[in-house]
Amino acid sequence: MALNGLSVSLFTSLFQTVEHGFPHQPSSLAFDPRLQIMAIGTKSGAVKIYGAPGVEFTGLHKDTAAVTQIQFLPAQVSWGMMHYLFTSRVTVLLLLGSCDLLCVGTEGGGVHFLDLPRLSLRENQSLLQDQVIQSLPDDYRCGKSLGPVESLQEHPQQPGVILIGYSRGLVVLWDLSTRHVDHVFLGKQQLESLVWERSGKSFVSSHNDGGYSVWASDECSPVMVVPTDYTVHATLSMLLYPPPSCWLFGPLSSAPMLLYSGGMPRASYGDRHCLTVQQDKEHVTLDFTSRVIDFFTIHSVEREQEFDEPSAVVVLLDEELVVVDLHTPGWPTLPTPYLAPLHSSAITCSCHVSSVPPKLWDRVLQAGRAQRQAPWPICGGKNLAPSAKQQELLLTGHEDGTVRFWDASGVALTPIYKLSTAGVFHTDCDPADDPQGPDDDPDDRREEEDEWPPFRKVGCFDPYSDDPRLGIQKITLCKYSNKLVVAGTAGQVLILALSDERSDHQVEVSVVDLLQDREGFTWKGHGRLDPRARPGPFPPGFQPQLLVQCMPPASVTAVTLHAEWHLVAFGTSHGFGLFDYQRRSAVLARCTLHPNDSLAMEGPLSRVKSLKKSLRQSFRRIRKSRVSGKKFQPAHNQEDVAPVQRRIEPRSADDSLSGVVRCLCFADTFLRDGTHHGPTLWAGTNSGSVYAYALEVPGVGSGPGRGGDSVEALLGKEIQLMHRAPVVWICVLDGRGRPLPEPYEASRDLAAAPDMSTAHSVLIASEEQLKVFSLPKVSAKTKFKLTAHEGCRVRRVALVALSSAVQEDYSEHTLVCLTNLGDMHLFNVPALRPQVRYDCIRKEDISGIASCVFTKTGQGFYLISPSEYERFSLSAKVITEPLCSLQLDRPLEHASAR
Repeated sequence: MALNGLSVSLFTSLFQTVEHGFPHQPSSLAFDPRLQIMAIGTKSGAVKIYGAPGVEFTGLHKDTAAVTQIQFLPAQVSWGMMHYLFTSRVTVLLLLGSCDLLCVGTEGGGVHFLDLPRLSLRENQSLLQDQVIQSLPDDYRCGKSLGPVESLQEHPQQPGVILIGYSRGLVVLWDLSTRHVDHVFLGKQQLESLVWERSGKSFVSSHNDGGYSVWASDECSPVMVVPTDYTVHATLSMLLYPPPSCWLFGPLSSAPMLLYSGGMPRASYGDRHCLTVQQDKEHVTLDFTSRVIDFFTIHSVEREQEFDEPSAVVVLLDEELVVVDLHTPGWPTLPTPYLAPLHSSAITCSCHVSSVPPKLWDRVLQAGRAQRQAPWPICGGKNLAPSAKQQELLLTGHEDGTVRFWDASGVALTPIYKLSTAGVFHTDCDPADDPQGPDDDPDDRREEEDEWPPFRKVGCFDPYSDDPRLGIQKITLCKYSNKLVVAGTAGQVLILALSDERSDHQVEVSVVDLLQDREGFTWKGHGRLDPRARPGPFPPGFQPQLLVQCMPPASVTAVTLHAEWHLVAFGTSHGFGLFDYQRRSAVLARCTLHPNDSLAMEGPLSRVKSLKKSLRQSFRRIRKSRVSGKKFQPAHNQEDVAPVQRRIEPRSADDSLSGVVRCLCFADTFLRDGTHHGPTLWAGTNSGSVYAYALEVPGVGSGPGRGGDSVEALLGKEIQLMHRAPVVWICVLDGRGRPLPEPYEASRDLAAAPDMSTAHSVLIASEEQLKVFSLPKVSAKTKFKLTAHEGCRVRRVALVALSSAVQEDYSEHTLVCLTNLGDMHLFNVPALRPQVRYDCIRKEDISGIASCVFTKTGQGFYLISPSEYERFSLSAKVITEPLCSLQLDRPLEHASAR
């Protein structure tokens, strides 16, 4: 197969290039302070290593088993899972400072020693519980097991001397060279963790009763026992506290710093996930919305330093990574250049914008720039990837009504700006519109501010939405006019403009009734969102200018914008509308419901009709299947059906979701005749109907025009596909078979003008087939029956420009179809000849298929988990993947990764 004489392989190949976002179900954390890199293990067996932005390595174990422990080895990037070496589960790892021995603690209470780098077990040198019990006083033994090994810590000043902590509370100081227990520390409470003070003269143990003990390394009883909540009596702490784990550091200036997780009274704070930072009189309890898995500090590792002097604490949670700056007063959090939780609120839609103009890029960055900038503390490795030739934006819509802008130009998917649409509306959970009530006691508010411990909400993961109607369903951005359209779950369509200044204004509201007073339908779904009654404050960035409210307030299923004509079109399960946002006037409202329709996405329009119709349809299907089964056998040999094709049964004309508008498209083309072209609007529905409207836009088009000052729409063509398969995509092609340029591209000489000298065509993709019609006659030219040939259904379609890998500045437009089986089919246009097929997404991954979005250069994104995008490329030339290196003390063959 060739494209104009060039091999298809020069254009296309499928590359799974990089994963963006936060790892799904993280289970372990490690940090190499010398290489300045961090590792995160997951429950699925993945290990991800991160350094400076753009420095990423990923490994995956063959078996799907949780990575519970990670340990960096000097001069290597390595990890291990030790479960297969021992009869009981590994609970903790310790790499000795000599770097030639790995200590492994197990659930059975044994400590084993492995020589590095071969990971060979030292025979007859394992420390078993029986040996330790012999060193204990008789009254401490009591015939009980010591429990699993919870912590292993090497003495900071005496190599080979190891502090071993057991779950029951016992701590022993073991000398590896003499194989002797030097000291025994008889803890009474269940142990959670141990940490040495830097000089080695003392250590701290934390316990499941919420307290911690400070021990002198040469004394067998604790020097100090402290409950972490000073307002609770120590005698009650066993009942009130969940277990903490803690780290103790030397002073940043003079006072020591203590960090610990947990320690909250169960009765009052049992559902809180916290990490506490204390230094002298400064005290803050960081309150997270998901469980703390582990944390580490970034601090000095030089042995001659008297104190650790931590600069930041990195906290791994179930759903996000939080970094706290310990050098800045107030201990603020640092914005993350990668690993940001894409699912801070559930993703509901996405949109990619390529080749973002520099001016728009700078203004978006400025709008989202934090007031305080700080360097990212994890800076290991070197990003070798060349600078991006163009800036790319990935926009994600979320359940809470926010739209988040991400820098998708490189490997690190960096958050740069967040837009919230909730401020346009008044919700029950929004107190902004409510004046202070007479019952609001200032003393109560003061008590909340003085709450102990001093909680501070930290992190951006928030799975709860104040109102599900705020959810974003569709996004489109015009990068040349800086106009943004955001449509939501309750029929709201917001037109926003970019502003560099703060504004206080009230958003204008226009209502468009898509049913057009149609009788016999009663909306039983959710109500519309109430617009804010008073002017609201809008920060710099995209600010709402107009709210178009669809009625009934069903979820918006399609939206398109033509900023050059100042028009926005939108569709729901009831119909579609066209709005002129410059003149603030509705141009068109078309109901697409079938007369027998009784359901429309969110709720029944008539519950009685719905039940009757469901029963009626069920009986029809039963009768039809019996009759067709008898007739098919004698008739199938007589039908003219190619042996490679499958029979496609026509869909019912009165399906309850037939009115859903699946796609909308603006085009300057020939619809009335072959001489005059002008603006048109195309709409495709779930029942296989396509509506084409000729638009009269003042000053646009080559037709005679009316000379008026308002936009008008006139139905020009109506197409009904044979099998009534849902129409998922529409695109108009010019005389050369190329897609029309985007708004403003031709008028500003940003792209080649379309060919208007010869006839245009329209490419319509349904779930079952691709078909090209000539314009303006709308006669079929060519088609490809994807369902009949491949047995699959089309889910996503895009027209992408694939560049040659060997011939500079040469590219061709290719049609890409993602099917319900997760495979990609590529066709040339307009001939629709199949080019190549790739397996991309597992067919069982329905969410991944539904979330897929393509770029104009042949790349794409799809969700592989609620918090991660997989990035892929169909282009052999345009690939975004990690290209980085780590400088190791000892050179290795694979010191760089690509």
